[in-house]
Amino acid sequence: MLTAEIIAIGSELLTPDRTDTNSLWLTEKLNSIGIEVKLKTIVGDDDARLEEAIKDALGRSRVVITTGGLGPTEDDITRKIAARAMNRRLLLNEKVLDAIRTKFLKMGRAMPEINSRQAMVIEGAEVLDNPNGTAPGMYLEHDGRNVVLLPGPPREMRPMFENFVQPKLAAKAGDVRVVRRILRVAGMGESAVDERIAPIYTQYRNPQTTILFNNSEIEIHLTAQAKTEAEAELLLDGLAGQIEEKLDHAIFAFRGEKMEEVVGLRLAVGGFTLAVAESCTGGLISQRLTEVPGSSVYFMEGVITYSNDAKIRSLGVDSELILKHGAVSSEVAEAMAEGVRHRADTDFGLAVTGIAGPGGGTEEKPVGLVYIALSDDAHTEHRRLMIPGDRNLIRWRSSQAALDLLRRRLI
Repeated sequence: MLTAEIIAIGSELLTPDRTDTNSLWLTEKLNSIGIEVKLKTIVGDDDARLEEAIKDALGRSRVVITTGGLGPTEDDITRKIAARAMNRRLLLNEKVLDAIRTKFLKMGRAMPEINSRQAMVIEGAEVLDNPNGTAPGMYLEHDGRNVVLLPGPPREMRPMFENFVQPKLAAKAGDVRVVRRILRVAGMGESAVDERIAPIYTQYRNPQTTILFNNSEIEIHLTAQAKTEAEAELLLDGLAGQIEEKLDHAIFAFRGEKMEEVVGLRLAVGGFTLAVAESCTGGLISQRLTEVPGSSVYFMEGVITYSNDAKIRSLGVDSELILKHGAVSSEVAEAMAEGVRHRADTDFGLAVTGIAGPGGGTEEKPVGLVYIALSDDAHTEHRRLMIPGDRNLIRWRSSQAALDLLRRRLI
């Protein structure tokens, strides 16, 4: 099986403001053609460190892909350093230069002289056309290695890889295909999930299983290898089916779907409508629901009733109820769910109220105390939760728990 590694280049990727999404996308594409990514590296715009990273990669991987650093400015060093690492010359490609000039002319501008750097091509490399930008990519074979230089912007990198690079690498990858699947679990901890399913997945070397915890759910990653994608999918079906039997309704997604997508699909298929009343989540549930295309079919209304007056005025919550039990209580949560359902005339009303912190907690009602409630024309129910984490985590986990309560009712 071919192994690959990816080098993401750019000092901005080492800051908190930017994330290397290219490597994740490339890993999925490479896996799909039977190439396993063993390592990814992020390197800043530093000549010595980049040269070291490329040489190390060439020493251990059959496929080496770089992204970024092909622009026209001084800090775009990928061409120069990759050529140096392979002891090859950089040569001016007149055809590439003319193509870059033409692109600028089509935009009604003269090409800045600095862009001529993008026409410097590593000796022996095949130029990869870039219809979405001025930076061409490169592909070459070096000492039995397949080396690919791709631009950083995803809108340029992705079509270049799919159109020019993926077919070449697929032909070299042989008859192994790798397929991945993500199962998502709500309402259970990592150790509880593993305790139930370890006796199943430990019996298999193929597929392989990895259990991960993120902010609000457990992810079960399954990876299968086979001669064809269809055969790998069958292997995954067998293991996923056994895991489902053990976890039952705790599994809410079988192919990596988000909770709001799963809930939205069930609402749409059932022909149900929903309204949401939020306090501590400040509109987060409504935001998540409306990020799903087509959500206007089932999501009718979202109300942020942050203050007690807003709960009384907008949802019809009895002021005596708040006075007696407090805004963060099961009684008020249920009244909010019923109020928003009646206000919007929907099948379901979903509500959340809690203390997200960092202040506002008491000994009786500490930070992290959250009540969620769900109402339909048959009955209203609530859940009391103690959610750990900072303010953002409490809000996110509250939104997840509320959506999961609705999902389980829809089941």
